[in-house]
Amino acid sequence: MVLIENQEYLCEEEKRLKEDKERKQYWKRWGPYVAERQWATVREDYSHDGDAWSHFTHDMARSRAFRWGEDGIAGVSDSHGMQNIAFSFWNEKDDFLKERLFGLSNPQGNHGESLKEAHFHLDNTPTHSYMKYLYKYPQRKFPYEDLIKTNAERSKLDKEYNIVDTGIFDDDRYWDIFIETAKEADDAEELLFRVTAYNRGPEPAPLHIVPQVWFRNTWSWGHEDVKKKPSIRKVGPTTAHSKHWKLGERYLQLSPSPGTGPSGEDIQPKMLFTDNETNYKEIWGGDNKAPYLKDAFHKYIVDEKLDAVNPKNIGTKCAGWYAFDEGDGVPPGECAVVRFRLSRRYEGFLDEELFDDIMEQRRAEADEFYWRISPLPMADDLRNIQRQALSGMLWCKQYYHFIWDQWANGDPKMPPPPPGRRNIRNKEWRHMHLDDILSMPDSWEYPFFAAWDSAFHCIPLAMIDPDFAKKQLDIFTREWYMHPNGQLPAYEWNFGDVNPPVHAWSVFRVFKMERKMYGREDLDFLERVFQKLLINFTWWVNRKDADGNNVFEGGFLGLDNIGVFNRSEPLPTGGVLEQADSTGWMGYFCLNMLNIALELSKHRRIYEDIASKFFEHFILISDAMQYRSGGEEKPLWNDKDGFYYDAISWGGPWSHQMPVRSLVGLIPLYATLTLEPEVINKFPSFKKRLEWFIENRNDTAERNIASMKRRGKDDRLLLSLVNEDRLRKILKRMLDESEFLADHGIRSLSKFHKDHPYSMDVNGQKFQVSYVPGDSDSGLFGGNSNWRGPIWIAVNFLLIESLQRFYMFYGNTFQIECPTGSGDFMHLSHVAEELQHRLQHLFVRGDDGRRAINDGNEMLDYDPNWKEYLWFHEFFDGDTGRGLGASHQCGWTGLIAKMIHDSGMTCRLPQTPRTPITAAAHYFDDIFTTNGRPKKPHHFRRSSTTRSIGLRSDWDTSINGDEPDVSSPINRSNSIGYLDEEALKEKAEMDKHVAHYVSDQLERMRSNDSASVNGDEFEAQLDKLGDSKANGENDGPDGYFEKDPFHRG
Repeated sequence: MVLIENQEYLCEEEKRLKEDKERKQYWKRWGPYVAERQWATVREDYSHDGDAWSHFTHDMARSRAFRWGEDGIAGVSDSHGMQNIAFSFWNEKDDFLKERLFGLSNPQGNHGESLKEAHFHLDNTPTHSYMKYLYKYPQRKFPYEDLIKTNAERSKLDKEYNIVDTGIFDDDRYWDIFIETAKEADDAEELLFRVTAYNRGPEPAPLHIVPQVWFRNTWSWGHEDVKKKPSIRKVGPTTAHSKHWKLGERYLQLSPSPGTGPSGEDIQPKMLFTDNETNYKEIWGGDNKAPYLKDAFHKYIVDEKLDAVNPKNIGTKCAGWYAFDEGDGVPPGECAVVRFRLSRRYEGFLDEELFDDIMEQRRAEADEFYWRISPLPMADDLRNIQRQALSGMLWCKQYYHFIWDQWANGDPKMPPPPPGRRNIRNKEWRHMHLDDILSMPDSWEYPFFAAWDSAFHCIPLAMIDPDFAKKQLDIFTREWYMHPNGQLPAYEWNFGDVNPPVHAWSVFRVFKMERKMYGREDLDFLERVFQKLLINFTWWVNRKDADGNNVFEGGFLGLDNIGVFNRSEPLPTGGVLEQADSTGWMGYFCLNMLNIALELSKHRRIYEDIASKFFEHFILISDAMQYRSGGEEKPLWNDKDGFYYDAISWGGPWSHQMPVRSLVGLIPLYATLTLEPEVINKFPSFKKRLEWFIENRNDTAERNIASMKRRGKDDRLLLSLVNEDRLRKILKRMLDESEFLADHGIRSLSKFHKDHPYSMDVNGQKFQVSYVPGDSDSGLFGGNSNWRGPIWIAVNFLLIESLQRFYMFYGNTFQIECPTGSGDFMHLSHVAEELQHRLQHLFVRGDDGRRAINDGNEMLDYDPNWKEYLWFHEFFDGDTGRGLGASHQCGWTGLIAKMIHDSGMTCRLPQTPRTPITAAAHYFDDIFTTNGRPKKPHHFRRSSTTRSIGLRSDWDTSINGDEPDVSSPINRSNSIGYLDEEALKEKAEMDKHVAHYVSDQLERMRSNDSASVNGDEFEAQLDKLGDSKANGENDGPDGYFEKDPFHRG
């Protein structure tokens, strides 16, 4: 599917994606769709006061059936969350099974809700044909009480107390539990699971591994016929049969595990059965509605209550109990291994040799798939970061279920909700009926969608699965999501909150990326979503520009505590907050809609009129940023400071500017677009309207379209909220290391406010903004995020794109000092590349072997069992780069994968020279090959005493494997998926094209020092030789990717 020198070759994972797209096989039916936290979500909150955190706690989750979803460790389910598979463990020290991840609720944490576990999303493919998850489970008693107590004692000025701070991993007394899932090559419904638990400690230790298979409770609420209640029953010593009215029949087949004790005898799993029903007596002291309950496995294994499980071996929930406790347990350095499968076939046993061959083949195919995404040479560390970022994106896919009517009014078989509950939140969103797989911002801390987060998610997702990315963008504009008035839902805590309007940007970006990378042009997607976004744009104009003056209030806009006041509430001063960022966002929205309209005009000329409409609306917004009606200057721009500020307006000439140097003043940079002269000439109606506007609205045009008289690089025209003078003034501050520019990106608030906080006294109350580079020092918006100093990758990503757009107009003639005061002048594309590299330095090892995100933690930086694994935090300390907020925020932090793709080859690592030219030379002496010497295929012994993976010298325990092994054994079972002779020849031919492509790109770098700007990703442009996917042209500016035969996005 990825085009290389106009050649198409489908690797095995791409073949699966194509089959799924064409509905030949439903490869995405099963995936990592089980949430890591379902408790304390708004959906599960039936309280009288909307306190979701206390209404459904972590402790309750063991015994209380969920209404709207499920959670678990490394969970897998079908695409409607009906049947679930997840994993639980016990170390014989804890008071209950470890079957879900633990974290603090928002009131418990000194910086809001926070995960207190150590787990990593190591690998995943778009069809989930191979997945790998690492959970680090302590051998000592898990420090639940310590984490709660110590965090409660800390103030908001203190750092969080996390699990790596407790000492629980000292002396390596923990388990590295790798959980892998694979699908057979010829059947998307055949699921294989393997758990490999390594004892990292110095002594033997016991471990109980308890995989669970269960059905989401859909039968207790009164909406489903009781005859449809599913069941799981034992049909063999290690086999269970599951039956569901919609999913059909399946078999859970457990395999005995190699013994780890002195006897060497196999570990036979014990099958346990119960029902996914609430234990009312345990939680509230009431009467239970069923004899066997959700918490039965805890009581049976930990509390030794033998009557807790169903002796008839039937229920809606099943477990396989593997007890590795013979003698003192698993010896140090060795491992316990569990294998099982969920299958539509009943075989009565599990062929372990075939099982492991399938698992290893899927892993090798995952290696090949990710190598093809980024084939250019780059440091292994960067490749590992990119792989884990993209894998984390896929692990954050989750089944999301919500029906407003049932949630608000309660269920027929349940007590009615408290009076007034339906008015606590989301009462205006009665149309919502959600039953989808969605991309979540964070797998634990944010197990719910957030509209503007999702727009950013879709950029890295489009690199590996553009169809899923497009579906995410499309679905938010569908009638069961979008409000009838045109508003997009924000997030479940308040669907009506206002997020920045970045949807149009993401839609066009994904469209262009798919065309470049995969040679496909999905105009139906672009047109369908564009028409819905017209409604959304109208909502913005009508609701957020109440006075019709093209200056927008916006409110919250996703930036939480960035302002002096809470921007979601009425001002204590009275008046209206005129927001530079809100108006900047709307200018950006306008330009993206203009871009899409011009793209669609290439196929349907009626869109020229709409393009003209957005052109004129942008000019009016641009004018309103600077002038009132009659030409009087507005207070959003401060010429003395060279910066945009928010202002309080009381109507007429009365206003007050609040000089806070924050991201608010940088966001107007986003609203910039270059128009290709060929595009203007191609559309005479649009050109005529443009010329009419200049002639008849001369005063407005002269103030805002100076570039109509000045042609830029390649004769381009520029639309922007900032002219060249203002651009230089803003960049001077943005690139000043004593203000915005940090070692690891652009801060959200200038460091100037560290010594010069801005404050206002209103009615005896002091409101203040000061530079806070780390966690928030207030409880505003939950206190678990901070926009007063830290670095946020998403907004940095947009700044980088803006600089690249400006470069497309100004070219090499616009030079700016970077950093300010350094004497080092760069053009804007090099500035953009510099920022990309600084952001990558959050994750890559420095000269001292440390990663900035790890905050100097010795174990995370240097321990061989930790140092290759990464957390993708929500935001980062503005001074040190340490990771902050949610730790698995692969959502918009996953954008780092795209940055690595675009500039990773030139990123300055300790082993890599500084300039692009020498960076290329660094690789010229390397022999480029993906196959080299064929690897020897794995051949595993299968006797009862030597099946343990930890004793095998050929077992690969690396994170994601090595370079893909392109020479696999031939003529094996179809379920494994080895290539035949003809397929291997085809693959070898494609490898030649890849090698030529890489050599060509390195030669371009050697001969041209210009940083890459892929203009075709940003703007509507004409295909130079007709169909872009036929000729492989990139219409970007000069640079080593100008003609990109790889269609790289």
